[in-house]
Amino acid sequence: MNKITVIGAGNVGSTVANVVAQKDLAREVVLLDIKEGVAEGKALDIWQTSSILKFGTRVTGVTNDYLATKGSEIIVITSGIPRKPGMSRDDLIKTNAGIVKDVTEKAIKYSPDAIVIVVSNPLDVMTYAAYKTAKKHSNKVFGMAGILDTGRYRAFLACALDVSPKDINAILLGGHGDTMVPLPRYTTVNGIPVTEFLAEDDLNKIVERTKKGGGELVGLMGTSAWYAPGAAAAEMVESIVDNDRRVFPVCAYLDGEYGLSDIYLGVPVILGKNGIEEIIELDLNKDEMELLNASAKSVKEVISTLEKMNILD
Repeated sequence: MNKITVIGAGNVGSTVANVVAQKDLAREVVLLDIKEGVAEGKALDIWQTSSILKFGTRVTGVTNDYLATKGSEIIVITSGIPRKPGMSRDDLIKTNAGIVKDVTEKAIKYSPDAIVIVVSNPLDVMTYAAYKTAKKHSNKVFGMAGILDTGRYRAFLACALDVSPKDINAILLGGHGDTMVPLPRYTTVNGIPVTEFLAEDDLNKIVERTKKGGGELVGLMGTSAWYAPGAAAAEMVESIVDNDRRVFPVCAYLDGEYGLSDIYLGVPVILGKNGIEEIIELDLNKDEMELLNASAKSVKEVISTLEKMNILD
């Protein structure tokens, strides 16, 4: 691949750029930010590790220069602000939707064929905002959340079971955060159902910790996570670049799947060179479907709030 752009040179964006570069997934990674010198400095720092870590991807940083992103095949959007004390949910949505709309318009102008991966929060509604702005097919615009959520889930399970996280496979559905839908019957340890290892109460505790995984880190550090989110976004980029067709939980646009429409929600997909190659519809039981519908209702309410603001018009 020739060029990948990461918009937003904060902790998450710079981690995405760093991991993508180390994996040698493109000839060039462009890191863009609005703050003078930040992207340039972080890109230079990453590039100076190339001879140490043995990669050839050139990393460059620019300040608000979208021309430098021209011809990008993948664009990762991490722009946005965290919720500040005293800021309402609606204020956060309005601010970040405005940012996502602005950067999407500018990036798509120079890279109309690019696949767009959204990492900005609140994730589900920001992905919807990017989709409405980009006016591209939904298989080319999607969000990163499920890989991060399952990453946390698998890490917690690995600790509880004292096994390698590499042997744990899991799927989570629904919105990113408290309304995510755990699927213990699809969680396995090297093919063995996790319920063979853990009692229901212990498993439920891990699920609840996963739902609040982001908040736990904010409580510890005073800021949101970046290593795991950045690595998760980079894993999506890798599956697209290498056409691995890996099955990942991804924030995808639903048009009738799972009985839901006009919504972005976490579901398992096949991710390849064209973006979302296929949405996988699992045969959910009654309880799982009820949880998914409740999660969808929560996300729909936020989308409705966004639409009433007329930001995307």
